[in-house]
Amino acid sequence: MTMPLDVTKLADILREAAKAEILPRFRRLGSGDVREKSEPVDLVTEADEAAERLIKSAVSALAPEALFVGEETVAGDPALLGKLSEADFAVVVDPVDGTFNFAAGVPAFGVMASVIWKGETVAGIIYDPMGDDWVMAEKGAGAYLKRPYGEAIRLAVGAARPLDKMIGMASTGFFFGAERERILKNLAKVRTFSNYRCAAHEYRTFAGGHVQFALYNKLMPWDHLAGTLIVQEAGGHVARFDGSPYLPSHTDGGLLVATDPDSWVALRDAIIGR
Repeated sequence: MTMPLDVTKLADILREAAKAEILPRFRRLGSGDVREKSEPVDLVTEADEAAERLIKSAVSALAPEALFVGEETVAGDPALLGKLSEADFAVVVDPVDGTFNFAAGVPAFGVMASVIWKGETVAGIIYDPMGDDWVMAEKGAGAYLKRPYGEAIRLAVGAARPLDKMIGMASTGFFFGAERERILKNLAKVRTFSNYRCAAHEYRTFAGGHVQFALYNKLMPWDHLAGTLIVQEAGGHVARFDGSPYLPSHTDGGLLVATDPDSWVALRDAIIGR
C-alpha cells in the first residue's frame, strides 16, 4: 500500500532523537531527572520528555496533518488517547520504551513509532539506540532488521514447538489478585518465560525467531502497535485473549502473541483458560 508518510524518514527521526536526547543522558541522570508517574515502576525521565519533544516537532514537519500520540503527551493530556480511534492518520510514539531499565542504567530500552491509517496499523518501527539498528515493517511488505548504512535482513518468527517446550515473554505485573496467581501457575506449563521490562526488545526477540510467545495484559498503543505489526509481518499470530484482532483503539482485553494460530490456541487454553 502507499504510505501516508516516508517511513524511512520517520525511522531516521527516532535515531536522531536517541542520539541527541537519550544516549547523552544514559547513566548520567541526576536525582531530579527521574520522576514517578502512577507508581514506583512507572517512571518518566528528562530523556523521555526531551526525545518526545524532538520527535513531535520533526513529525509535525514531516506530516503536519497527522495526529501525534506520544506517551508523554498523553500523560499531560489524557483526552488525546481517545482521539486515536477517530483519526484517519496518526503517528504513535514511545520515546523511551523501558524507562525503568533506562533509569536503572540497564541497556535494554528502545524508541518506537507506528503509523495508523484509517483505523489500522500500517507501519511499525522499533529503534535500538544501543545497537544502532531498527526492526521495522510496513503492512504487506514483510518485517526487516535494518542498519544505518543500508543492510536489510528479512525477519521470520521461529518454528512452532509443543507447549512444554515453548520459551516466551510474559508481562505479569498487570494481572492482579487471583487472576495473577492463576496465570503464574499456568505459566509453569511452558518450558520457561522471562520479562525484559521492555516491550521493544521483547517484540524484537520474538520477530527474530528466538521465542515462541509473548503475553501482555495492559495495552497502551505506544507499547504494542509497532511490535504487533512487525510480528505479523514476520509470520506470527496476534490476537486479544478472546481471539479478536488487536486494533489501535484497544486498551484492554489482553494480548497474546504466538508463532502460529494453533500455538496461539494452545497457549490461550493453557495459560489464560478462556
